[in-house]
Amino acid sequence: MATMADVPLLITSENARSERRISPAWTIAQLKGRLEPITGIPASSQRLTLKVASWPDQNLQTVDEENTQLDAFTLQSYAELHVADTRPAGLRANYTDVSAVEKYEMPPDEYESRTDSVLHWKRTHQLGRFDPNAPTIEQQKVTGIEREIEERGIKLDARCRLLAANQSESSLERRGTVKYIGAVPEIPGIGAWVGIALDEPTGKNDGTVKGTRYFQCGANCGVVVRPERVEIGDFDVIDEFGSDEEF
Repeated sequence: MATMADVPLLITSENARSERRISPAWTIAQLKGRLEPITGIPASSQRLTLKVASWPDQNLQTVDEENTQLDAFTLQSYAELHVADTRPAGLRANYTDVSAVEKYEMPPDEYESRTDSVLHWKRTHQLGRFDPNAPTIEQQKVTGIEREIEERGIKLDARCRLLAANQSESSLERRGTVKYIGAVPEIPGIGAWVGIALDEPTGKNDGTVKGTRYFQCGANCGVVVRPERVEIGDFDVIDEFGSDEEF
């Protein structure tokens, strides 16, 4: 009796993908046993689907898996054999979640003493918080932002137009009312910000930034920007039912 040649298949599962040679003489039970160490799925929890080009998907499942051989199905070289896990999600092993993996964390004092760290490089070159002129530079930036607010005439309840931050926004006319002027610690960067309640829901928030409320407005009608993006003027409220033309 001639020995049936092995068939190379692409084994796929949620956490694994590899090529394996399968013997058509194996039973379904034998195949599942060999797939367990490859996929991490217990044989009793495997659902096998054979995907052959130009053929409907085949479920490798019978009443008698101990005696049903794989040659009872259409095997084709490099077809995909997908192994699904039938266990509830909470009982499956998650091999891609590394949050529970213990990681090495260097003690702060050890990091401070190293000479091959970014911290040491910044200290040596007097950068960042090690720059002796840093407080002066920061104060200059704060003063510059305050001057920008004054020169642009930005005041609470003033009507304004939001200037485009990039090319994709250049065709979008966004008008609103200034509702907040001041610091927003939740946003990186020192100095004052300007909170605007837009006429239309084309913003990013409702006047709240990371849980802290700075002004009241409708959902997606709020934006917080630097003063250079704010143009104060006698801008009418945008009427979505009115004409798109301006006179």
